[in-house]
Amino acid sequence: MTVQELDAIVELLTSRPQPENPPPSEMRERFEKLAQFLPLPDDASVEAVDVDGIASEWVAAPGVSASRVVLYLHGGGYVIGSPNTHRRLAYDMSKAADARVLVIDYRLGPESPFPAAIEDAVKAYRWLLANGSSPANIAISGDSAGGGLTMATLISLRDKGVDLPACAVPISPWVDLEGVGETMTSNHDIDPMVKQPGLGRMADFYLNGANVRDPLASPIHADLKGLPPLLIQVGTRETLLDNSRRLHRKAIEDGVTSTLEENGGMIHVWHLFAPMLSEGRDAIDRAGRFIQTYAV
Repeated sequence: MTVQELDAIVELLTSRPQPENPPPSEMRERFEKLAQFLPLPDDASVEAVDVDGIASEWVAAPGVSASRVVLYLHGGGYVIGSPNTHRRLAYDMSKAADARVLVIDYRLGPESPFPAAIEDAVKAYRWLLANGSSPANIAISGDSAGGGLTMATLISLRDKGVDLPACAVPISPWVDLEGVGETMTSNHDIDPMVKQPGLGRMADFYLNGANVRDPLASPIHADLKGLPPLLIQVGTRETLLDNSRRLHRKAIEDGVTSTLEENGGMIHVWHLFAPMLSEGRDAIDRAGRFIQTYAV
C-alpha cells in the first residue's frame, strides 16, 4: 500500500457534499455512480440469470473452475447497492477464488424490509443446490450489510436443516444493527464512510419496527454453533471494527473455526477499490485462497 493510493480513495469518497438525510432513491443513485470508477477488465464474463425470480448475475474471470461457486451478497446497508456496484469486486473474487461468482439483486428496504433479504439469499442458495452445485462446492461472501447477511443466511440455512456451504467470508460485516461497540466512537473521526447516524437510519429502513436484537437481523446475538469456517476481514479505521472482533469471539466461543484479519489503516470494504489499491488486491487474494482451501 502507498499512502497516496489510500488518500486518493478517501478524497474520492469525501469530495462531494453529502446531503443530510437523503431519501433512499438518492442514496442509491449516488452509490450506483461509484461503479463508473471501477470498470471491468475486457476478459470478464457477465451473464444475467433469473434465480427463482431474483435478478442476478454470474460473474467470472477467464478459465475459472466450473464447479466452485461463490454466492456473493453485496453491501449497502440493506437499502442501496446492486450487482452493478459490486460487479468489479465479484470479478476480482472470481479470479482469486478460481470460482464463478453469483451476485444476486436481493430485495432492499424500506420497500422490502427484514427479513426479505434473508429470504432471497436462502432462495439463491437453494437454487444453486437445485442446479447442480453441492454444498462442498459453495462459499458465501458479502461485504458490510452483505457480511451480516452472509451470517444471517448461514444461520437460517442451518435452522432449516439445509446442508451448509463449505465456508464463508464476511467482509467488514455489519452484524449489530444497534450500532454499539467501542470503535463506533473511537473510529468515528477516521472512518470516511460509515458513521453512527447513517447506520441507524439504514437500520430503521431495513427493520421497519422489527426487533434490532433478532438474531437474523443482528447475528452477533445468534447461536453460531455448527456454522462452517469463517474468514472475517476488517480494516482498523472502521467504525465497524468492533463488530468483526465481537463476531470472531462469538464464533470461537460457539465452536466455529474463525480467522480474523485486521488490516492496518484500511477503510470500510477497501476491497471495492482493489483496481487502485494494492491492499485491496492482497485482501481479495487471501480471501480467494481461503475459499479454495475449503470449497472444492
